[in-house]
Amino acid sequence: MPARKKNKDRTYLDLVIASGLLLSLLLPSLTHPLQAQNVSLGLSLTDGRVKSFYFSISTYFGVPEAAVIRIREQYRLSDEELPVIFFLAREARVEPAVIINLRLKGMSWWDISLHFRLSPEIFFLPVNLVRIGPPYGRAYGYYRQHRHQKSWGRVVLTDVEIVDLVNLKFVSTYHQVPPERIMEMRAKGQNFIDIDDTIIKEKGKGKVKDESQKNKPGKKQRHK
Repeated sequence: MPARKKNKDRTYLDLVIASGLLLSLLLPSLTHPLQAQNVSLGLSLTDGRVKSFYFSISTYFGVPEAAVIRIREQYRLSDEELPVIFFLAREARVEPAVIINLRLKGMSWWDISLHFRLSPEIFFLPVNLVRIGPPYGRAYGYYRQHRHQKSWGRVVLTDVEIVDLVNLKFVSTYHQVPPERIMEMRAKGQNFIDIDDTIIKEKGKGKVKDESQKNKPGKKQRHK
């Protein structure tokens, strides 16, 4: 066999072996895409506000609190993105892992909702405000303009807007607090962990009553 042909065959064999080794290294990340972004963000679970927020998410979405913490620890997600994961999973009727996989592929929250043909209306709660300021003004402007139409046209909600909208819906519905109250707190710069904590404390002191209690008959007040 000529030396040139031997060298050519050896080079080809080396390439095959190298390709096989590379594939064996990449295979775990390809078959388990959720583990490819395994990152610990150093949770401060000693913070009572954070623990309460996770408990609220767990209770509202009907998922184990351990699952909420695991997802937060394992992937590059902020605390306020966690409700978005479980919200979209519930609306699309898929496992949270499916939503996370799409997110890790670089899809925006809006793109993920379009992927599952979800209506933009799922992100909104009716509010009794004529003028709505930041951070909700732009999104609710689109909502009021397009909600009676079959198509929202070229409207696109940003990641930040969807996080704000989903958390508004989650906190308002879970705690049975009017969304206008939460919008007011957000306008003052409070994040949703603080808002959740504030509402829990107010309820504990009896300052906030459940909406479900409003129409229930109570004791008659004596007139002086």
